[in-house]
Amino acid sequence: QVQLVESGGGLVQAGGSLRLSCAGSGRTFRRNAMGWFRQAPGKEREFVAAIRWNGGNTYYADSVKGRFTISRDNAKNTMYLQMNSLNAEDTAVYYCAADATALGIATMVEYEYDYWGQGTQVTVSS
Repeated sequence: QVQLVESGGGLVQAGGSLRLSCAGSGRTFRRNAMGWFRQAPGKEREFVAAIRWNGGNTYYADSVKGRFTISRDNAKNTMYLQMNSLNAEDTAVYYCAADATALGIATMVEYEYDYWGQGTQVTVSS
């Protein structure tokens, strides 16, 4: 069974940091683009960041650019999201996703991703 499992969420004060992890199992994702999305209460899910299979290209939503960093360790079949300078607007459930197509480009388009994790809650207190 193919799975993506997020971890690292929690409660943090404004200005603080968290590091999310997304571990893949059931297949390797080392040749697949991956991304992070989030959904705040009462809002639609939105793109956060994406990374190409080899880590060579990364993309960010304007709202997180300069504060969040996406990375991956293909040897561990794991992707990360380092989140700094968090604010209340970052409160959301964070989802990781992977494209089933090998060597595909990293994209902010939700329907391009085939595998999704269950999500991890990030709450930023002001």
